[in-house]
Amino acid sequence: MGWFYGFKLHLIVNHHGDILALKVTPGNVDDREPVRELSKELTGSLYGDKGYLSQELADDLAQTSVTFITKKRRNMKAYMQSE
Repeated sequence: MGWFYGFKLHLIVNHHGDILALKVTPGNVDDREPVRELSKELTGSLYGDKGYLSQELADDLAQTSVTFITKKRRNMKAYMQSE
């Protein structure tokens, strides 16, 4: 991976568009890293893009009653999350 200058803004908003949590990270931080911290007060469903896709993260969030929903990558096999 090459150099990346700048920052990333990670936001969690509700269905009204209200900001529930936010974090700014350096540009070289993995998108999935701040999710656990940002979502620790949440319940229900959390939607993210493909950059947040991680079975380990989905399993961890399921332990806190959060359903993590991301679009699958093209090269992924079908998988059902266990309860």
